[in-house]
Amino acid sequence: MVSRRILLQAGGATLAGAGLGFTSQQQAGAVESGAATRLLPSFGRPVRLDVADVSALDGNDQLLLTTLQGVVNRHEPRLYFNFDKSEVDLRWLPATGAAVTRHDDALDLVRRYRKQVRGAIIVDPDVPDSVNIATTLAGLENAVAATADQAHKHGLRTVMDLRGRFDADDVLATYHWQLDHLFPRCSHALLAGLPPTRTVSVDNVRWREVARETKRIRDVSNRRVRTFDLSADVSGGTSGDNDVYVRFQDSFKDDGWGASVASVLAKADGKEIASFTPGTDGEKPYLFDGLNSSLGEQSNRFSDGGGYFIYRFTAPAGTQHLTIEVDLWNQYLVTATGTAPTRVEPFPYFRDYVVASKAMVLWLPPSGETGKLLDETFARLRPTTPYTGWFSDDVAGEWGGVDRASQHGIEVVPADFYMNGTVHAGVPAKVSGKIRRRPKAKPRNRVYVTFTVGEGDNVQYCQRRMRDIWDDPRRGSVPVNWTVSPLLADIGPALLAYYQKTATDNDLLICGPSGAGYTYPGSWPDKALDAYTELSGRFLRRTGMDLAYAYNPRNAANDGWLPFDERVAGSYRKNTPLRGIIQSWETGDLWSRPAGLPVIGNFYPQGKGAEFRDSLLRHIEDRDESEPMFVAAAINAWSWTPSDIAELAALLDEPFEVVRGDLFFALMNRSA
Repeated sequence: MVSRRILLQAGGATLAGAGLGFTSQQQAGAVESGAATRLLPSFGRPVRLDVADVSALDGNDQLLLTTLQGVVNRHEPRLYFNFDKSEVDLRWLPATGAAVTRHDDALDLVRRYRKQVRGAIIVDPDVPDSVNIATTLAGLENAVAATADQAHKHGLRTVMDLRGRFDADDVLATYHWQLDHLFPRCSHALLAGLPPTRTVSVDNVRWREVARETKRIRDVSNRRVRTFDLSADVSGGTSGDNDVYVRFQDSFKDDGWGASVASVLAKADGKEIASFTPGTDGEKPYLFDGLNSSLGEQSNRFSDGGGYFIYRFTAPAGTQHLTIEVDLWNQYLVTATGTAPTRVEPFPYFRDYVVASKAMVLWLPPSGETGKLLDETFARLRPTTPYTGWFSDDVAGEWGGVDRASQHGIEVVPADFYMNGTVHAGVPAKVSGKIRRRPKAKPRNRVYVTFTVGEGDNVQYCQRRMRDIWDDPRRGSVPVNWTVSPLLADIGPALLAYYQKTATDNDLLICGPSGAGYTYPGSWPDKALDAYTELSGRFLRRTGMDLAYAYNPRNAANDGWLPFDERVAGSYRKNTPLRGIIQSWETGDLWSRPAGLPVIGNFYPQGKGAEFRDSLLRHIEDRDESEPMFVAAAINAWSWTPSDIAELAALLDEPFEVVRGDLFFALMNRSA
């Protein structure tokens, strides 16, 4: 789902538990309702909305309000919040069609709606995962999740106090307890995976640049142990210890080859105070913030694009000279500060939808013992039950988590930053099921390029980042395929309708990986695969899509991707209207027709503009000029804009021709 070393994306559903308050057309699971099929719950049409800005509130207050929103909106969508300074939530507000009352003080809404909740589930500030347990209980008990101070301040009685009930160091025991005691009471319409906490930047922190790689280096050619002097960041006080924070980032955020660290040795006045390898127990005391980083195969920690990781070193009182020796490579940017740069607080997003659905929420890294517990949880769900949210451990967590879910017949709906879902799911909107007429043309001896913007499986991307880049005035000047989730027909029909209505002749909406939810179809059990492709077929027909971007499992032998085989492609061809698939492949050297379904692997060069063009030129050096050639070029949704795409297209003269995906496959099929 996210872009790192490579471009990533990112019948059979269960019935709801009793007492959810859904209408007959809102039951959890895939339910037939005339011509429509609902997988994700809706909570009715919003008619009147109380709207407030919560972007300046801390995580505890946002958690209180989003769990309140879930309880209130389950019966009738009434609460709507703006979470970002960019006000993207307010841009979607008119599409709800509801009458709006704006409130200057969001927390005043707790008083207004206090009688609709039974009270508060008190979180334990010393046990981060109690936030998730409290969220699950909030849905089951018609309560809010709150701190003890918040409950007292707002006059909320205590429904359950989680303080002292769980051990912060025993995550397995916490989630085992939830699985045994709460899961049987939950709706099994969906399962949610949400981080219990988030890391928030502290204002006015000044970072000093320590070192920067100024060349684009995407291998280990610049790997060596470097010594950095951090003495300037030590406070120099004699009354106590001094904390110094060192941040590792990507010096080129557009291509995904950021700082990579394999070992660290810290010395204070020549005396060793820290020595560790990433991913080991020795690293834990010093890893201040690693949420936006991953562990590599060389016992290294890396972070690409806009991500980072921070180590904290505590220099003894009176330290005059502090250094670190770092085994470092790739496109690194190293900065340091003596001020605590972040704080940790509850992660509040998407919890309105989870609470309203009475779903269980957890956060289990998909490896080791926590991965086994994730397996045990998935095994209790019926095939095609959606796992909504995301996974920990960045890219490694994505690959491991999606593959584990796939093996159990569970599709993933990346939604951890999807806001106001309880409102958007109920907005009536005319989603077109009409497939755009395919243009007719004969292939010529040219290089046909089609650009595909990824991340469409990610419903929060469709709600937030996509809206930002979609509003770029240069959109429509170049043919582009935009991946979107067909599940928006359930969880955000007005969003999908907006993109359909405002698309130009050069914009083509295609299905994000790999159908009705992000998954690796090659990992699905035989009996469940048809259930997934049947579900996908219904949503594709509802949304007028007949092309898809798709993933398959990783190939352990070469760290690439496995191509679609006859079993998988045959299931798609039998159950969906797909006329072609662009598969995540990176090198662009895949072209096959398993079960008669055209599949082409994408080509993902690094960089933008001239660098991207030069990679395309190298890619076609050995082409047969007597025949047409086809290149499905991948576009990084997080770093590119339509203006960037237009600038690239202007550089592609002979023999290139940029075409929309439907024409691309039509020409490719005719040439074959």
